[in-house]
Amino acid sequence: MSTFYIQDIPADLFRQLQRLAKAQGRSLNTQVIVLLIQALKMGKEEDRKIQAKALASIHKRRFIAPKNSPSSLALLHEDHNR
Repeated sequence: MSTFYIQDIPADLFRQLQRLAKAQGRSLNTQVIVLLIQALKMGKEEDRKIQAKALASIHKRRFIAPKNSPSSLALLHEDHNR
């Protein structure tokens, strides 16, 4: 396991972390690790939302052939036979 030191933490932030750790029944170290994990997961969720939005946009612009159009396979056969 690695060691990670943080310097110059504002006093108010440090007190908030201590209070949160105590309220959650965790050590300060464990609480900071939990918060970091949650922050990283949140970033992944935001990435998924952005990807889902991009895919939805692609699906909206997707070409849909008219109902009575020949299939792409039929068009390929026709072209091959020329």
